[in-house]
Amino acid sequence: MYSKVLSKDSKIAVIGLGYVGLPIALAFARKVSVIGFDINQQRVDMMKNGIDPSQELDAEAFEGCDIKFTTSIDELREANFFIVAVPTPIDDHNLPDLKPLLGASRSVGKALKKGDYVVYESTVYPGCTEEDCIPVLEEVSGLKFKTDFKVGYSPERINPGDKEHTITKILKVVSGCDAESSKEIADVYKIIVEPGVHEASSIKVAEAAKIIENTQRDVNIALMNELSIIFNKMGINTFEVLEAAGTKWNFLKFFPGLVGGHCIGVDPYYLTYKAESLGYHAKIINSGRYVNDSMGFYIAKQTVKKLTAAKKNLNDTVVLVMGATFKEDVSDIRNSKVADVIKELKSFGLNVEVVDPHADSEELNHEYGFGLVKKPGNNYDAVIVAVNHAEYKPLEEAYFKSLMPLNGILVDIKGIYRGKIKELTYWSL
Repeated sequence: MYSKVLSKDSKIAVIGLGYVGLPIALAFARKVSVIGFDINQQRVDMMKNGIDPSQELDAEAFEGCDIKFTTSIDELREANFFIVAVPTPIDDHNLPDLKPLLGASRSVGKALKKGDYVVYESTVYPGCTEEDCIPVLEEVSGLKFKTDFKVGYSPERINPGDKEHTITKILKVVSGCDAESSKEIADVYKIIVEPGVHEASSIKVAEAAKIIENTQRDVNIALMNELSIIFNKMGINTFEVLEAAGTKWNFLKFFPGLVGGHCIGVDPYYLTYKAESLGYHAKIINSGRYVNDSMGFYIAKQTVKKLTAAKKNLNDTVVLVMGATFKEDVSDIRNSKVADVIKELKSFGLNVEVVDPHADSEELNHEYGFGLVKKPGNNYDAVIVAVNHAEYKPLEEAYFKSLMPLNGILVDIKGIYRGKIKELTYWSL
């Protein structure tokens, strides 16, 4: 398979062209022949014109690429090496939603031929590839796993907004259903991944490795968030505590904040779901999820306390929230916990306006029921800097004073203005 892909006798198909799939497809397309498949015709049309619908890549990223974008199953059949990179979200009950993954598996099954390879990159619980996806491939294709086609798992490690740790720069974990497929899959990824690959011993090991990457971060951030609640009751600043503790060589540098997005705020639920199915209730992971999912409401309530202490009439109060995306310097609003802050503020009767240099107002309205104002006003009672976008970092106290003429309150969630605010009432995690 590797030799055929390298000589362009076989094509790679990437199924799902979002934040993960498109960079993978374009990286391969600079070296080999690629088919980029997505079910959304509008997105496909944009990519045909060199436009990334996710606004992560510029037009230059499409130049010099041997790639055909399509929604056609017939064109998908031209490929022999399929990479599935679709979202794996959770539902309203925090349970895994495999509909996109199983839908993609059905599409691949319709295109699958003897000798083909299928590699999953979507984050799942250990066992999902073999227990949920492969049966769909067999059913739709009429082919037999291992005898007629091979399957592997190679977890994505793309970090939205990160221009340094791109797919070609990060060591890749790969796995296959047997020794032969593992080596072939590893060799194919080595075409684009400069640091090389780590061959996991099995598909389940590779699935587990991915899901604990984000679970580890989630639990550590939850500890920082819980510490921030405790330290707030003590009247000391969490960031100052972490700065002092961080002088020890082996102290792990995590920080409090809102934990949203489509990875850290979602993936641990896949692991706890699988644990529950095996009869084990994951105590630490679930506790961490509870703490992190509660932070938006905690921040809003602390803001309301500050407003009440300042003798503000809550029904006449106007609060500006700066930042609505799930993290800094991206346009991605999926699972943004800023929405929790805004929802809780409104539940107290406060008027809330939102600005963000990266987010799309219509998308926010559709997803969360609020849009953006074009520019801030000058009569706010409080300003919450919810996301530390690069545009916000250089701001001085004078700027915030211009937004809040009378005894204003600045809530700095990430502590980026710590030590700079002298006159306004200041609070951070």
